[in-house]
Amino acid sequence: MAVKVGDVAPDFTLPSQTGEPVSLKDFKGKKSVVLYFYPKDDTPGCTTESCAFRDSYEVFKTAGAEVIGISGDSSTSHQQFATKYQLPFILLSDTGNQVRKLYGVPATLGLLPGRVTYVIDANGVVQHIFNSQFNFKGHVEESLKTLQTIQIG
Repeated sequence: MAVKVGDVAPDFTLPSQTGEPVSLKDFKGKKSVVLYFYPKDDTPGCTTESCAFRDSYEVFKTAGAEVIGISGDSSTSHQQFATKYQLPFILLSDTGNQVRKLYGVPATLGLLPGRVTYVIDANGVVQHIFNSQFNFKGHVEESLKTLQTIQIG
């Protein structure tokens, strides 16, 4: 079952790029979360997407949101990726793809891990889902639009 808009986002705990465990519930009642699943560290599309999130990170923080990226790469790989591109946000290691499966993130062409972003409000409810393997910057634009709507609403 794929997570849908209006669902309570399933909680999880995964290691970050520093090895520290991070749980979705850590943010509940405090801030919105922009949770983006991406295929692989340091590949052209994922680097473009992650750097777009980096370049708008202050805007996300001002909007009361934390950005969290998830892929199947190791914490060590995430740390190298975050250092190389000065990524200021959390990257989580889902090496067995359990959280990807929990959210029902579809594979592209049945092979590539999908690229899907979930905007989760401070109450833990999914407000928006953007699924595009190739519109890398669209993930950032759609997330910011949704956060502005949440703030107004």
